[in-house]
Amino acid sequence: MKTYICIDIGGTAIKHGVLGEDGAFLVCGSLPTEAWQGGEGILKKILSIIATYRKTYAPEGVAVSTAGMVDCEKGEIIHAGPQIPHYQGTAIKAIIERETSLPCEVENDVNCAALAEFYCGAARGSESCLCLTIGTGIGGAFVRKGEVYHGFSGCGCEVGYMRQPGGEFQSLASAAALVENVRHRKSGEGEWNGKTIFDAARAGDVDCIKAIDELCEALGLGIANICYVLNPEVVVLGGGIMTETEYLGERLEGAMKRHMVPILAENTRLAFALNRNHAGMLGAYLHFIRAQSRTNPENGTGSDETYAKLKEETEGANGKC
Repeated sequence: MKTYICIDIGGTAIKHGVLGEDGAFLVCGSLPTEAWQGGEGILKKILSIIATYRKTYAPEGVAVSTAGMVDCEKGEIIHAGPQIPHYQGTAIKAIIERETSLPCEVENDVNCAALAEFYCGAARGSESCLCLTIGTGIGGAFVRKGEVYHGFSGCGCEVGYMRQPGGEFQSLASAAALVENVRHRKSGEGEWNGKTIFDAARAGDVDCIKAIDELCEALGLGIANICYVLNPEVVVLGGGIMTETEYLGERLEGAMKRHMVPILAENTRLAFALNRNHAGMLGAYLHFIRAQSRTNPENGTGSDETYAKLKEETEGANGKC
């Protein structure tokens, strides 16, 4: 069976694993990003991961999901926020291919998550999906008929920077915004994070309930505005606080559809991500096999048939990890 090394680079952790061509993880792990080291430090970690896996496996290539805006053709970071300093310009694909002699493909992490949800998750079987990850900021991706929309300069669906009353979308509707709202309401008292806020809300804490309601309203408005432009069949929400599906489900759907005309509201389904921690790695693999089938069609690596097989057979984040 063919195997592939999959790596998901985030600001806090680098997830990694070996994936079989059937979409099942054979092994996986995680290590701190130590983002302060910048692109050079991250590449050293990636090369070390690859070298370790090659002692046991004979991979066909390396599939990378990463934070930041990515030029997929070059496999290079074209823009990165302060969370990973000195990351812009990092030529991940070129360096990995030079140092390992393995083919490598690189894609933005939210785009990877969207591919994973489209083919193997909450949007499986749909014509199109908008995927949003709600964390420190808000990341967005749009997939239609199996293809990620990148836009003219690779900046398509960077919805976190979208403006709405009160500020940027991500400054109003992210997990970080929720925590900041609660800290303000509590005058800085207590240690607050997503889990403690939702626990307190379920226990009847008025401040936490109001903060979550404000988050849902801001998120619903932002989603509705994006849907007026893209008209996706499914909106998939991921990120740590989006595991609170029981609490958020009806609230978010109501907020979203209040801002939509009936024809749009009736034809837009809200769902929550299924792949979670595996989404970046699985999506990186999906991107890899499609990109390789285009650049090296003669070798059959990751053909459209493999894509179709995953769509038919893979349910959520399967495998052994």
